[in-house]
Amino acid sequence: MTSQRLLFFLLICIFSLGSIKLCAQQHDALKHTVVDSLPKSFVNRMQEFAKKSSEESISDFDADKATIAQIKIFDELKRVLQKAKIYLKKDLDTTGTKTELKEIEADFRIAGDGVFVNRGTAQTFRNLTATSKILFELENKAVKRKAGLDASQSALNNFRYQLDSLSSIPALFKFPKDSVSLMRYLKKIVVIAYEVKPIDSALKEANGNIQTLINQVNLTVFRLQSSSEEIESYQKAMAENAYRRDFGNIWDREGYYRPFNEILSHSMVKGLLTLGFYAENNQGRMIILLLLIAICFIYLRSLKNIYLERALLNPGFENQLVLKYPLLSALLIIISLFQFMFISPPFILNVMLWLVSCICVSLIFKQYISKYWMRIWLIMVLFFFFAAFGNLILQASRMERWLMLGGSLIGCIAGGIALILGPKNELREKWITYSIGLMVGLEMAATIANLFGRYNLAKALFISGFLNVVIAILFLWTVRLINEGLSLAFNVYSSPNRKLFYLNYEKVGSRTPVLFYVLLVIGWIILFGRNFPAFAYLSRPLIEFFSQDRTIGNYTFSINNLVLFFGIMAIAVIISKIVSFFASDWHLDKNRGDKSKKQGIGSWLLLVRISILSLGLFLAVGAAGIPMDRFTIVLSALGVGIGFGLQTLVNNLVSGLIIAFEKPVNVGDIVDVDGQGGTMKSIGFRSSIIATWDGADVVMPNGDLLNSHLINWSLGGNRKRISIVIGIAYHTDLEKCRQLLKELLENEERILKSPAPVIQYEQFGNSAIDLKIYFWTKHIADALPTRSDLIIAINKTFKANNIDIPFAQQDIHLHYPDKDKNDNE
Repeated sequence: MTSQRLLFFLLICIFSLGSIKLCAQQHDALKHTVVDSLPKSFVNRMQEFAKKSSEESISDFDADKATIAQIKIFDELKRVLQKAKIYLKKDLDTTGTKTELKEIEADFRIAGDGVFVNRGTAQTFRNLTATSKILFELENKAVKRKAGLDASQSALNNFRYQLDSLSSIPALFKFPKDSVSLMRYLKKIVVIAYEVKPIDSALKEANGNIQTLINQVNLTVFRLQSSSEEIESYQKAMAENAYRRDFGNIWDREGYYRPFNEILSHSMVKGLLTLGFYAENNQGRMIILLLLIAICFIYLRSLKNIYLERALLNPGFENQLVLKYPLLSALLIIISLFQFMFISPPFILNVMLWLVSCICVSLIFKQYISKYWMRIWLIMVLFFFFAAFGNLILQASRMERWLMLGGSLIGCIAGGIALILGPKNELREKWITYSIGLMVGLEMAATIANLFGRYNLAKALFISGFLNVVIAILFLWTVRLINEGLSLAFNVYSSPNRKLFYLNYEKVGSRTPVLFYVLLVIGWIILFGRNFPAFAYLSRPLIEFFSQDRTIGNYTFSINNLVLFFGIMAIAVIISKIVSFFASDWHLDKNRGDKSKKQGIGSWLLLVRISILSLGLFLAVGAAGIPMDRFTIVLSALGVGIGFGLQTLVNNLVSGLIIAFEKPVNVGDIVDVDGQGGTMKSIGFRSSIIATWDGADVVMPNGDLLNSHLINWSLGGNRKRISIVIGIAYHTDLEKCRQLLKELLENEERILKSPAPVIQYEQFGNSAIDLKIYFWTKHIADALPTRSDLIIAINKTFKANNIDIPFAQQDIHLHYPDKDKNDNE
C-alpha cells in the first residue's frame, strides 16, 4: 500500500507539472496588466508591497519548514526499511517452524500408536500415561512456537504500520514552487518508492506465510489438546473401574493380534521419547543430582581419611560400611533421597535410578550378609527388573500375559520358600520378612487377576509386589548408611572442621531422626502407589489444594508458592552457612602448620553471606510471585519498627557492615578486647564470637566490639614483644653476663632476629644490678612458652657460670642509746 501510494502521488505530480506552470504564468501576466492599468498612490503601492513581502516571507518559512519535515520523514523511512530488511533476513525463522511442526507430527504419530491407532482390544494404563506425557511436551512446544509466530506477525504488522504512517504525513504533499526544487523532490520520491516497493511486498508475503503457519500451529495445538482430553477420559474410566475385565481369560482365544517384536519396538521408541523430553526439561535437576553425589562422596572420603590417620578402622569395616564403600554409599543415599525431586518422571528414568541403587547395594552386601539371603536378594532384584521391563511394554499381548503369569507364580514360590525355610536368624533386619510376605500376597493377586482378564490390575500388582521388597531394602540401607555416617562423624568431630559442614552432633545424635523414617515411608507409599491408575486421581485433590490460588485482601498466593519461598530461603541460609564454615573455621584446627596464614575470603565473609541471603531473598520473592509493591510496604513497616524499638539491633547490624568494609578485625585474628584475649571465631550479622584462651566462646554484639578498645595482634603480623627482668649480684662480670644472654637469645628459633633482642642494664638496685631483656617472638602464641623456656635456660646458664641472682636483702642496724652512753662512761 505504501509503495502504491507513493507511485500514484508521483504520477499526479508529473502530469500536473506542465499545466501548473502554464496557469501560473498566465495568472501573473494578467495580474500585472490589471495592476499597471490602475492609478495608485505611493502609500497604497507601499502597503501592497509590504503585504506581498509578508506573504512571500510566510510562504518561504512554510516551505523551509516542510523541507525539514520531509528530510526527517525520508530518514525515518530509510531506518524503518533497514530494520525491516534485517528482520526479514535474520529474525524470521519460518523454516525452523515448519521443521518443528513436522517433528511434532512425527512424534504425535509415535505417541498415538496403540492409543488412537492399532489400539487393540483395550487400553493399557502405562501406554496412556506415556502418551499423555508426550502429548503434554508436544503441546508445550507448539504453544511456544505459536507465541513466537504471534510475535513475528506483530513485528511485521508494526513495520507496515510505520511505513504507512510515514507515507501519510501531510508534509510530504507540500511541493516546492521552484520548478528545479520540485524536480529534485520528485527524484527523491522516485528513489524512496523504488526502495519501499520490494520491502513492502516482502512484508506482505512474510505476513501471509506467518499467518499460514499460525493456522497450522493452531490446528496442531487443537489436535493435541483434543487427544489429551481423550486420554484423560480413558484414564478416568480406568481409575473408576479398576477391577473391570480388560480381556478374556488367558486360555481364551485372543481378539486382536499384533506381533510381539513390533510391540517391543514401539514401546522402546516411545519410552526413549518420553525420557528425552523429560531430560531436556530437567537438566538443572540432573546437574544438581551429580553435584550432590560428588559432595557426599568427598565428605565420606574425608571421613575415611580421618579414620585411617587415627587408626580407628575396625577389622573388616564392621559397622563402618559407609567408609569401606564411600562412592557406592554416596550414590545410594543421594539417589534414594533425590529421586523425589523429579516431579512425575517417566518410568524408564525410575528404572535407571533403581538399577544403579540395586547395583550399589549388591556390592555393599558382598561378604556382609549370608549367601542364602544374598541369593534371595539377587532373585528379588532379577524378578523386579523383569517386572520393570514388562512394565515398559506399553501394549498388551498374549505372550506378555503368559510371561507375567510365570513371573508372578515363581515370585510366590520363591517368597514362600524364603519365609518358611529361610534362616531368619541370619537376617540383620527382621522386618524384611513382612515386605516379602506382602510381595507373596500381591503376586498371588496378580496371578488371579491375570488369569481372568484383569490385565491392567494384574500388571500393577505384578510390578508392585517386587518393587515393594526392593524399594524397602534400598530405603532401609539408605537409613542404615546415614546412621553410620552420623555415628562415625559424632565419634571424631567434637568441634567444627574445615572438611565438614558444621553440625552439632550432640543434638543430632548418632541415629537418624524419626521424621526421616516417616518421610521415607511416605516415599515408599508414593512409589508403590504410582503403579495404580487410581493413585493420580486420589492424589489430585491434594495437589489442587497446594496449587489453588488463595486471596487475602488484594494479594493472591498458593501454598506451593509459600513452600517455594521458604524453601529457597532455607537453601540460601544453608549455602551461607556452608560458605561460612569452609571459609572461616580452619583457624581453629590445632594441628595447622602455618599459624600466620591468612584467609582469602575471610575479610569479605560477612559481605559474601549478606550477598547470598539477599540474592536468595529476591529469588524467593520472584519465584513466589510476591508483588514488589507489597514487599516495599513490608520494608516500610519494618523501617517504622526500626525507628521505634530496634535501634540496638540496627546498630549491631550496621556495625557488622562497618567491620566487613573497614576490616579492623578479621576471622582468625588474635585480639584483646577490654582485657579479654582470644581468637576471632566468626563475624556474624548481629554479633561476633571470640574463642578465648580459656576455651570459652564470648558472644559480643558488633556494636560493643566496634566501640571497645580493641587490640588486634594480627594486624602487626602476630608478633609480640616480651621482656624479662633479672637481678644479678654486684660482683658479676657484666660483659660476660651480656654475652651469655646474647648467645641464648640467638639460639632460640622462636625469637625474631630483626628487630634484634636488646639486653640492657637498668639500675643499681638495693641488692642487685637490674638487667632487662627485650625480644620479639615470631607469633604471639609463642610468647609465653618462649619466656618460660628462656627463664629455665638463663637459670641453668647462670648456675654453670657462677653468676648469682641474689635474694633481696636489707641491713638492719639496732641503736641502743643507753648502752652506748654506759660504754662511753
